[in-house]
Amino acid sequence: MVVGNENAEIVKARIDKRDYRRIVLRNSLQALIITDPDTDKCAASMNVGVGYFCDPDGLEGLAHFLEHMLFYASEKYPVEDSYSKYITEHGGSTNAFTSSENTNYFFDVNTDGFEEALDRFAQFFTKPLMSADATMREIKAVDSENQKNLLSDGWRMNQLQKHLTAEDHPYHKFSTGNWDTLEVKPKAKGIDTRNELIKFHEENYSANLMQLVVYTNESLDKIQNLVEEKFQDIRNTNRGCFRTSAQPCKSEHLQIIVRTVPIKQGHKLRVVWPVTPEILHYIEGPCRYLGHLIGHEGEGSLYYILKKLGWATSLSAGESDLSLDYSFFKVVIDLTDAGHEHMQDIVGLLFKYIKLLQQSGVCKWIFEELSAVCETKFHYQDKSPPSDYVVNIASNMQYYPPKDWLAGSSLPSKFSSSVIQMVLDQLSQNNVRIFWESKSFEGHTDKVEPWYGTAYSIEKITASTIEGWVLSAPDENMHLPAPNKFIPTDLSLKVVPEKVKFPVLLSRSSYSALWYKPDTLFSTPKAYVKINFNCPHAGNSPEAEILTHIFTQLLMDYLNDNAYYAQVAGLHYNISHTDAGFQVNLLGYNHKLRVLLETIFEEIATFRVKTDRFSVIKEMVTKEYQNFKYQQPYQQAMYYCSLILQDQTWPWVEQLEVLPGLQAEDLAKFVPVMLSRTFLECYIAVG
Repeated sequence: MVVGNENAEIVKARIDKRDYRRIVLRNSLQALIITDPDTDKCAASMNVGVGYFCDPDGLEGLAHFLEHMLFYASEKYPVEDSYSKYITEHGGSTNAFTSSENTNYFFDVNTDGFEEALDRFAQFFTKPLMSADATMREIKAVDSENQKNLLSDGWRMNQLQKHLTAEDHPYHKFSTGNWDTLEVKPKAKGIDTRNELIKFHEENYSANLMQLVVYTNESLDKIQNLVEEKFQDIRNTNRGCFRTSAQPCKSEHLQIIVRTVPIKQGHKLRVVWPVTPEILHYIEGPCRYLGHLIGHEGEGSLYYILKKLGWATSLSAGESDLSLDYSFFKVVIDLTDAGHEHMQDIVGLLFKYIKLLQQSGVCKWIFEELSAVCETKFHYQDKSPPSDYVVNIASNMQYYPPKDWLAGSSLPSKFSSSVIQMVLDQLSQNNVRIFWESKSFEGHTDKVEPWYGTAYSIEKITASTIEGWVLSAPDENMHLPAPNKFIPTDLSLKVVPEKVKFPVLLSRSSYSALWYKPDTLFSTPKAYVKINFNCPHAGNSPEAEILTHIFTQLLMDYLNDNAYYAQVAGLHYNISHTDAGFQVNLLGYNHKLRVLLETIFEEIATFRVKTDRFSVIKEMVTKEYQNFKYQQPYQQAMYYCSLILQDQTWPWVEQLEVLPGLQAEDLAKFVPVMLSRTFLECYIAVG
């Protein structure tokens, strides 16, 4: 039985040919069903509005543990792991993740196996077994997952930021769980973890907190019947959504500098402010607007200045958390060795740029340009794999009204200077948290984060101290970005007289080959260009391979000041070294793609080594190789596999050995030799 059946207006992309229907089952479970006659994969995602914020005290990781246990078996399908086995046998994959306020389960599978897969999936939430036999194995699996994360700087720094918040706020919690929290400590207190797990499931997993997305090639009516049949028996206890009125940060957690020791080589600066959640103002998009400006990389931007000074190799800015109750705005800067020595100047320049935004006022033309870029990106987006698509929509359903389930916060369309100004005012010197990561702090810290063992120390700072940094920072000409000349205005499709099934060789010479294929499948105004520069000299020694790598990184570095505008406008490019030389890739709207391609070729043709930038890139590449040993085992295995299979590749250890002796003059001599024997293979697909 369906109590709600709405063909409510759901905003979808102009080129989206799929059909959608929203239904609400009698148990209050909301579902969005999608039909795509062209798909060869079906998928489903169930979002449950319960996450680790609901973990009981003393049972850290229980929500994550439940996520693991639901996969094992159900009353209808009692054989353990039969669900995962069925999915694999039918060409699919399955996974799940636990976040702060939600847990998401999903799978994809070949079309012929979907109906039974969906039935098995539904039993997770209807009558899961959670047998005693599986409990110990899955606690070990959770612990193994946590062990994997212990050497990840991303996980370590995220937990440290959570640790330095109010202990009574759920944001402070340890989310993953481990052997200690799920077995040792509960047992010492006489607590049966499995009983607590069943209790947690019964109290929290209610149909009214669930959002389901189903994606198949069948008709909407047939999908609806399947969903009704398989999901209407999930119990509804009318549990309320988890909410907290408190904020994670109290006064003692603000105006601090936290010096911390990472696992990997390198220096990083994270500047964080608690702000009003974007989700409350997603139509106005204040964090998107501010992230666009503070994270800009064109001439006059904060990053442009830091790069010119030789202090930074990357910068990103924007909101970092999805919640109705709290949020953070973060600026993350990868520092060079020189930048590490100028931390105060860098923070001073950041606040100087924020002052520039205050003095300039909220610019309507910048918002409208950003809004136009977002609108074009949404309406001409490429098709995502079905599993990614359903996960994204199911997650959106928890927070957004039905009309915005597909778009989420990706379409800021309402200009409100007051809303943007409100968040800009929150990026203040009184409200800041600075996390400064470097191996150089080893032996100079006095505290340890309990879950990951991260060494750190805290120092309080005042607004007047930061203002002093602002006043003493270099006097650089920072300014707002210029209008973006790469934004496409012609989104028409190219006329193709007949369907071309195979690529056509348009030209071939002793120097190059050009292949062309019109897009007759996706019907988007985009082009894809791939150019292989096959250079025999590029990999004939460890020195040659590392010089080729530095060359490609320098090209990306030189192009960034102007080509960053292209990336903002949806024209993406990458230059990377390959086992045969190097490769240029471009993807985006075909209207302005030629301008970007010509810019790249001109940079290659007129390449000159800039000594200061060579030093920065060499330092960055050196750390990249030094950190190889900290990659996940599967990543290292893939690397060594490719090392065996590919010609003209040299072990990273040998490349690291020769790196210290390489100078800018070596690259200046090498590049003309490398390019002197080059065969270009060009592949172009145009919509």
